[in-house]
Amino acid sequence: MRSVFRKSTALAVLAVFLLVPVFAQQGQQSQQSQQSRTETQTQAGKTSGEKVNLNTARLDELQKLPRIGPKVAQRIIDFRKENGAFKRVEDLMKVKGIGEKLFLQIKNLIAV
Repeated sequence: MRSVFRKSTALAVLAVFLLVPVFAQQGQQSQQSQQSRTETQTQAGKTSGEKVNLNTARLDELQKLPRIGPKVAQRIIDFRKENGAFKRVEDLMKVKGIGEKLFLQIKNLIAV
């Protein structure tokens, strides 16, 4: 009888040691997933529901767009000064540092 009890106890302890890392990893993945959702919501909320007009936006307004930092925002302004107003939102891809992938991510957040 003691032998069965010892085996059961040993199996229970072993199960705890094996499952604790699994639950910890799931919790960590859940936190990362939540953080990712929060970042996406924050980026989407940066424009506060209004589209950024490429022809009138200031440096700080352009930086509110996802993945547009101060250097790329300045390039947009410089491009606008050198070439005149953007005629279509797709013209943004003519700016160095803005490729199709980035454009597709922000096209619903911009206007001309």
